[in-house]
Amino acid sequence: MMHPNFVILYVDNPAVSAAFYAELFDRQPVEASPTFALFAFESGAKFGLWSKHTVEPTASTGGGGTELAFSVSGDEAVDACHAEWSGRGLEIRQAPVRMDFGYTFVALDPDGHRLRVFAPSAS
Repeated sequence: MMHPNFVILYVDNPAVSAAFYAELFDRQPVEASPTFALFAFESGAKFGLWSKHTVEPTASTGGGGTELAFSVSGDEAVDACHAEWSGRGLEIRQAPVRMDFGYTFVALDPDGHRLRVFAPSAS
């Protein structure tokens, strides 16, 4: 059975996006070129940033429209991350709020991709 372990976002400027995510992830990309940057994680997951101007076949989206979700261990961790990201100047699209699935907020990356931090509701 196949398991997804590689996410690629189409971005306007891979260098700008790589700098943004390097700060967000507190790590540098393992690969970087003018059209692509790659982050690798201990879990084996990979995260790529590919120029929407050079991706083949041509991407049908202009950017954004993707959501990356980060699960954390509780409401306090959501609030702490919200404070940190707000302090870094990330655009906050949704302030911390309780929803059906848990406590969450949403920020945006430089291309408008949504970054959701959430603490799942207790089952």
